[in-house]
This record gives sequence, C-alpha cells and structure tokens, in this order.
Amino acid sequence: MGDIDIMTDEKFSYKDSGVDIDKANSFVERIKPLIKSSTRKGVIGNIGSFGGLFHLDIEKYKNPVLVSATDGVGTKLRIAEMMGIHDTVGIDLVAMNVNDLIVQGAEPLFFLDYIATGKIDVDKSTQIVKGIVDGCIEAGCALIGGETAEMPGFYSESEYDLAGFCVGVVEYDRIIDGSDIGVGDRIIGLTSNGVHSNGFSLVRKVFFDQERFSVTDRFDTLDGTLGEALLRPTKIYIKTLLNLIKNFSIRGIAHITGGGLVENVPRILPERCKAVIARDSWDIPAIFRIIQEQGNVDMDEMLRVFNMGIGMTIVVDENDADEVMERLNALGEPSYLIGTIEERNENESPIVFL
Repeated sequence: MGDIDIMTDEKFSYKDSGVDIDKANSFVERIKPLIKSSTRKGVIGNIGSFGGLFHLDIEKYKNPVLVSATDGVGTKLRIAEMMGIHDTVGIDLVAMNVNDLIVQGAEPLFFLDYIATGKIDVDKSTQIVKGIVDGCIEAGCALIGGETAEMPGFYSESEYDLAGFCVGVVEYDRIIDGSDIGVGDRIIGLTSNGVHSNGFSLVRKVFFDQERFSVTDRFDTLDGTLGEALLRPTKIYIKTLLNLIKNFSIRGIAHITGGGLVENVPRILPERCKAVIARDSWDIPAIFRIIQEQGNVDMDEMLRVFNMGIGMTIVVDENDADEVMERLNALGEPSYLIGTIEERNENESPIVFL
C-alpha cells in the first residue's frame, strides 16, 4: 500500500461542514421566553441545563405512578412545508403525546422536544417551538427541555423532523386501563379537529402524487383551502377529560390515532367484550369524504386509517351516559353517543360497525 498524502493548506471548520453553532445558540436565546411561558408548579431551573428538572409533589399524590409517552407528527410535516406554516405541527407534537397519557388517567407534567434538520432556520424553528409551547399551555404541562440537531447531508436544508416525549402522573388506584368495562356500558365519541396526525402518507398519495391537487385548491364542502383543512392541529383533550375523570367513573378511554376506531377501541376492551358502533351516529367531516372520493378508498380502509371525525372515545356506565353528555356539552366539547359494549363470543371481532 502506498503512502497517503493527508497534508493540505485548506482550513476546515464545523461551519464549513454545515453546522452553525452560533446560529444554534441564537435560536436557543430566541425561544427561552417562549419556553418560560409554559412553566408550571414543579419546574426547577431554566432552559439550558443538561437535563430538565421537575419536582413531583408527593404531598398531592398518595401513591403516584409516572406514565410516559413518545410520538412524532409523521409526514404531515410535508403539508406544513408546502403551506409554509410551522407552528401548528408543534401543537400536533404535544397532542399526540399528552392524549396518549390521559387515556390512562394521567395528568401531563412535563414535555421535551427533539427537532432534527438539515440546516437551522431560526424563524422556522421558532415557529415550531411556539406551537409546542402553545400545545403545552393547552395541556397544562411544561416544556422543560429539548434538543435541536443540525444534520447536513442527512436531511436537506429545508427538511426537519419532530419527536416529543412527555411524562404524566396518576394515582395508582385511579389508573384507567379498561378492566372495569362491562356489557351494557355506553361508548361516547369526542369529535376530532380533522385528520389530526395519522394517515398522511395516504393523504399525500391521494392529493399530491403527480401534482393532482394543490394546497391552495378549494372544495365546495370545505371551509377554507385543502391545505388549511389538512393542517388543522390535533385536538388536545386534556382539560375536558381531567374534568370528567374527577367527577365521573370513567371505565375506559381510547385515543383514536393510527388504526382508527377499528384498532384503537379494542385495545382497551376486556376479552369478554366487544364494541358495537353505529356508523351513522356522528357527522363525518367533509375532509374525509373528499379523501374517500378522490382516492376511491373503501370505507373499511378509511375506518382503519383515519379517525373519521372521532378523536377520542370514552366508555361509561349506561346510567352515567346522559349526565356525562350534559357535562361535555357544558364544557363546549362536541360529542356523540356512538355505541355500546356487548358480550363477545369466541372468535368474534372485538368491534362491529352497524
């Protein structure tokens, strides 16, 4: 093997490779006031430490159980890029995590984010964090830390991805796991804000493959443009559900994400039970009808991919159903009685649509 000449007169720096430390520091300074606005009781210290600190109030909880969740936004980020709007996906990021915590009865405490990008755009990244902070404030949790990774050569300069991590707390004897669900219980569906953050690979194929449509296109049944309808953020149900949990015996909660009602409702059902859902018991938002029509998508597939207008379901005793519905109405939370729990026979599907 011959000798390798490694000598060069050219000087290299991290910035030359595509990573701008000064710009990253500028971004951190800009978002500090935003992050501070989401603080809550229990937060210790300020942003910039190696780890986020949170003091659990052990006087408030007798037997606390910590509940954790992690999730992202998925390819909905492509719609944000097409629209040039980046704050709403920050709300999505928080919602996908905190909504998974509340199904077990847990109150969200603190949140951390991870932003990966080819090149830090301070304005765009600040939009993202603003959305994350807005989501945290809505959910009642604090943004106590995060990471922004500039990865040139791995992502294009305009690309970015998001991940979120959240921790909540619930009393051990107040954990909601569906084990108390029984025959005769009623299923209540809380409406979604649209597509939320699942199924966007199919959405993009239907509308934007081969440039069939533009985000600026309008449909008669949509309020606003196609892009605006698709970018509506995932609804955060925390305040509503904490109110119900405090005042009613909630037997089960299911967050309707990827897999739709078909796969998420059965996750909380005891083996002896099945959910019987009346398909015509709620209004399906126009955006789903348009996806189905423009993509020639079977209804069974729609129900397996999308929430179809129901973002969260709760299971309650049949004797409590009317009162819970009244409370939801008083809270301004649109909802429907969508089904019942019935006895399930061996080899029978855990969910049936009528």
